Amino acid sequence: MKKSKYIDHTLLKPQSTKAQILKLCDEALEYDFASVCVNPSWVKTCAEKLKDSDVMVCTVIGFPLGATTSESKAFETKQAIANGADEVDMVMNIGALIDGDTNTVIKDIEAVVEAAQGKCVKVILETCLLTDEQIVSACECCVKAKATFVKTSTGFSTEGANPHVVKVMVDAVKGACKVKAAGGVRTPEEMDEMIKIGADRIGTSSGVKLMNNENVKTSY
Repeated sequence: MKKSKYIDHTLLKPQSTKAQILKLCDEALEYDFASVCVNPSWVKTCAEKLKDSDVMVCTVIGFPLGATTSESKAFETKQAIANGADEVDMVMNIGALIDGDTNTVIKDIEAVVEAAQGKCVKVILETCLLTDEQIVSACECCVKAKATFVKTSTGFSTEGANPHVVKVMVDAVKGACKVKAAGGVRTPEEMDEMIKIGADRIGTSSGVKLMNNENVKTSY
């Protein structure tokens, strides 16, 4: 698979404008990225812009905290799919996972998987808030709930992906889920390292710079 198809080209800032979203789509078309990842209000816009291409539309659910109800996440998901989303990246119920309430975590993910009607579901763990043992537990929940991917981060917390947590996740899912590394991939070399470890997708707002072999400044 060519390197560009690993990238979910991402713009999730609340102040994003329509012009910026359309530019994101244009860049995704030019560089042939896997998808654009946008907030739900932009799904229709992106679906229309990308309808004659193989660039997918990805959106976020329960974002960025994951603390909304399962019913809310399911409704968001159904609406997003109806509006043209090909993939959804949901935020896990992080507090329930830390409490050891894996039953609630699994049911929360299952609600979104069911609402997605066979579309790709990525589950954001927010690994910077978890221990390695909790990351493993979260990955096991995702496998049981039949999610498509486990994903490291929202990009809105204290840290993004790093090689260690990606390796923990790859080992934990044992091939039953794919792995998305998101946030903090600063250089083309770091992207290559994530892929070598086993990441199947890279979430970044700097896909163009990475494809042009430019280093990226981040807030992490």
